[in-house]
Amino acid sequence: MSRKFLIAAAIALAGVSAGAVAQVDGFIRNPAQVQSGTYVLDPAHGKITWSVDHMGFSTYVGQFTDVNATLKLDVANPSASKLQANVKTDSVNSLNTALDQHLKTADFLDTAKHPTAGFEASRIRMIDADSAEISGNLTLRGVTKPIVITADFNQAGINPVDQQYSVGFDGHARIKRSEFGVAYGLPVLGDDVTLHFEAEFKLQPETAKKGNK
Repeated sequence: MSRKFLIAAAIALAGVSAGAVAQVDGFIRNPAQVQSGTYVLDPAHGKITWSVDHMGFSTYVGQFTDVNATLKLDVANPSASKLQANVKTDSVNSLNTALDQHLKTADFLDTAKHPTAGFEASRIRMIDADSAEISGNLTLRGVTKPIVITADFNQAGINPVDQQYSVGFDGHARIKRSEFGVAYGLPVLGDDVTLHFEAEFKLQPETAKKGNK
């Protein structure tokens, strides 16, 4: 390998690194600077991961992969923001075909009778500079119960891949499945189900409110 090639490669890598740093530094990490408006969840980057105790031997993990959501974000008055989400229960995925089929039966999600689950926020309260407590109602298997989601702001800005203004959050909540009529295997299988949310939302340009950076 020639010395000239190594020097050229080093210069190219330095340029890429500098560009990457510039791009990262261009993102917004102060929630107060995020644009207000209506955001729609990017389905390719919106997942719900669930986990439940498996007889004390391990923690079993799976996902719901078909999620849609709308966020009406009011940065000046976060409590006025609105969040609504729907999940196709048939999208449950544990990476085990036999278990997936069982989860879709009446023992668990009963997806034939209840093809969707839904969440609608009723109250959003900031708990620190970049975290919020989202109270709302979760409907699962036809049962509606209040839950609380703790959400953390990641960042916002122009996504370099699709050139759309995006905002990202992650969050978590815990529910008791028995409260939603899912009692199969209790108490050997865990009742507490932890939900972890990863969400990238895309701003709908026509809804962006002027005055937000």
